[in-house]
Amino acid sequence: MNNILATNIRLDNLNSSAIIHAIAQKVRQNRLELNLTQKALATRAGISFGSLRRFETTGEISLKSLILIAIALDATDEFDTLFTKKKYQSIDQLLNAKQSMTKKRGRKTE
Repeated sequence: MNNILATNIRLDNLNSSAIIHAIAQKVRQNRLELNLTQKALATRAGISFGSLRRFETTGEISLKSLILIAIALDATDEFDTLFTKKKYQSIDQLLNAKQSMTKKRGRKTE
C-alpha cells in the first residue's frame, strides 16, 4: 500500500499554509513514485485534471477531491489517524490530561 504520509515531509509544527503545501507535495511525490501523470491520477481519482494540477501547485482542493485522490493512491489509512486522541509520553501527561478532560463543553465563543 502506498503511504502519502510516509514521505520525508513532516507536518508537525507548521502553519496552515505550510501544511497545505506539504500535503500537496506528498501527493505529488506519491504520484511520481507510481509513475503516474497528473492526467492519469485525475482520471483514476475521478476529478478534473485542472483540480489536480491546481492542488499540486497551490494546495487548493475540496475535501471530497482529496479523499478521492487518497483512494486512487490507496492511501486512505492516513485518515484513520486524523484527529485521534493524543498518545501520552508519561504518566504525568496522562494524569494532567485526565484532569482537564472533565469539561463537557468549551466556553470560548470565538
